[in-house]
Formats: sequence, structure tokens, C-alpha cells
Amino acid sequence: MLANETAAYGMYSRHTALPEIVSSLNRGGFEKEDICMVLSPGHPVAGMVRNARIDSANLQDGAAGANMIGWFSKFGAVVIPTVGFFIRSQAFFDALLLKDDGSALCGGSKTLAGLGFSKEDASRLGRQLGDVCALIYVACQGRARADSAIELLMRSGAKEAASLGSAVAVA
Repeated sequence: MLANETAAYGMYSRHTALPEIVSSLNRGGFEKEDICMVLSPGHPVAGMVRNARIDSANLQDGAAGANMIGWFSKFGAVVIPTVGFFIRSQAFFDALLLKDDGSALCGGSKTLAGLGFSKEDASRLGRQLGDVCALIYVACQGRARADSAIELLMRSGAKEAASLGSAVAVA
């Protein structure tokens, strides 16, 4: 967990509209810098990011990927294991980079451990991420804010939503 904060998270299927989740959180008072997304490398959005090359043969795919990268740059962090990561927030930067060698935590469960998940939860959720899922993590100031984030995540279709250490499936 990020220093001096609590956190909430939600697990989503590959077909969930990520912008709608973010909009719901924003309306609930959570800033984009407080949000970290961890996406499966097989998630459709990961493919868009992979195809965001200037020399792309399909300029439409390249432009869509570039737009997605622009959107990602507004978040605290976005991690797509084996594809790449975007980190805007210093708190997420500190949590997601290994101090000993400076390399990014780009494996699913390693990334989750860096965010403060227990070894067991990081392993379990890392396996779920491998099934083409998305995890939305929200850094919160205090338990009441975490509870509010959990409620918003559940309403936006999370298969599982909880604060760290208290996972409860909602589906």
C-alpha cells in the first residue's frame, strides 16, 4: 500500500469500459492521479498500446494507441506487464520501482506486491489478470474514502472489490 494511505481495488473483465469506471470514480471525488490500472497483456487496450508506433502500417490503429497512451498519462500509473508502464505519481513511482536495481515491476503479481497486496492476494489476482482482466487500484485517504471507492467500483461492475487485505467477491 502507498505510504500513509489506504486503498481499494476492483477486478474487471476484458469487456468493461475503463473510461466509465474512471468517470464514476472522478464523480465520486477521486482524482486520476490516485488511480493505478494494471491490465493483462492480453487486454484489448494492451494491443492498442502495442500498435501505437509512428511507423505503423495501419495509421488508424497507431492513432488509437497514441490517444490511449495520452489518456494513460493522466493517471497515477498504468502497468501492462510485458508491454509497458506509465507512471505520473511519485507515490506510485516509489511503490512500483525496485529500489535495488531500478527496474520496473512489470510482472502481474510483482506489480501487485509493490502496491501493497499480500503475497497470497498478489498471486491470486496476478493469475486473474492473466485471464485478460483489468485491476483498478485507488489510493485513498482514510478508511471511509476506501469504502466509498469500493462502493463505486462495485457499482461499475467489478467482479471483486475490496480494500487491501479484505477481498470480497461481489458477483
